Amino acid sequence: MSGWFEAARFGMFIHWGHSSQRGIELSWPMAVRSGSFGPAQTAELTVDEYHATARTFDPQHWDARDLARRAKACGMQYGVFTTKHHDGFSMFHTTHSDFSIEHAPFRRDIVREYVDAFRAEGLRVGLYYSLSDWHHPDYPALTEADKPYGVNRWPKAQPATWERYLEFLFGQIRELLTNYGQIDLIWFDGGWERSPEQWRAAELAKMIRDLQPGIVMNNRLPGQGDYETPEQFVPPQPLARPWETCMTLNESWAWNPADTAWKSPRRLIHTLCEVAGKGGNLLLNVGPTGDGSLPQEAVERLDAIAGWMARNGESIAGTVPGLAPWQCYGPSTRRSSRVYVHLLMRPYDSVTLRGVRTRRLRTARALSTGEELRFTSRVGVIDAMFNPDPLGEITIETPARIIDEHATVLALDFEGEPA
Repeated sequence: MSGWFEAARFGMFIHWGHSSQRGIELSWPMAVRSGSFGPAQTAELTVDEYHATARTFDPQHWDARDLARRAKACGMQYGVFTTKHHDGFSMFHTTHSDFSIEHAPFRRDIVREYVDAFRAEGLRVGLYYSLSDWHHPDYPALTEADKPYGVNRWPKAQPATWERYLEFLFGQIRELLTNYGQIDLIWFDGGWERSPEQWRAAELAKMIRDLQPGIVMNNRLPGQGDYETPEQFVPPQPLARPWETCMTLNESWAWNPADTAWKSPRRLIHTLCEVAGKGGNLLLNVGPTGDGSLPQEAVERLDAIAGWMARNGESIAGTVPGLAPWQCYGPSTRRSSRVYVHLLMRPYDSVTLRGVRTRRLRTARALSTGEELRFTSRVGVIDAMFNPDPLGEITIETPARIIDEHATVLALDFEGEPA
């Protein structure tokens, strides 16, 4: 497992494809019937209607460099881009299929532009790839007769055609991991439809690591992977293995103007603080529109996050979990002997930390301004008299002028271990 991933804390997920021209989710609209299984607010189309927009995809406002700069400004450390979703449309140039961006009006290799732009900003490069393919005839392709999609209702492959599909699958993964330089992460999806043996998962994982020895792999290639991927929620407790929560800005992965349930900047920042405090990563998703631009609601939220991170980003990337939840008022992180306390609720006059080495605290500051804050400590009477290094509580004054509209961060400098 690469150390960069466990220290990253924040990344950008990008869900985008030809169906974004309609303002709908990727893939699922051709698989569901109204009210049946699928992501929230999924439209319903026939299979042919869904695939039709592959012939008209020409996103003239796509700007990979702008997206990469926004990710960098937000303090994100890596990106993950949808190279091929379940619908089978490749957003890269491939010799294994003509169902790709190369044969759409746009023609340019979108994956290459993404990789080059994120790498130019010093960000790690990740690629999403769906193992399932509802367009490929050898998979086999999804049809109207296969609706509504559900457990064990997906098309069943035949042995001869399945081997051909595996050749296609292995071939595309080989292209992605040889044609674009160093790839830092591969993010599989869609593996639930087949067994590890059907996917030849162990063989595929070996090929991946042979091609990119330092790569990090998620856990959605069945039986493989380096880290866990809780989706759309923050685990109540830190997980045993490295982990990454993937989450949307509203309730949809791709651009969906019908979905107006946008999370507030404060809620997104609080989620980032909680995830970092538990030692995980937040992979926050954006969905470009059909012309390649970002919806204004996404821009507003990214700008708010970037502003907060400009003031407080030191408390997120490169940190480890800080104090235990019972010790302070919010999630906390740590870098060496500096502890960052994220106040997700507005304090009145002060906050109190418990179970810490009171005589080791040297300074307490508001991270965003650097203002030094007054603090007092309290320990048991016997400890105060006889213990040179007692555990106790520290109360830090929090004047109104230091309160951040989204989340206030205190930076506490200890001499040695704080607890």
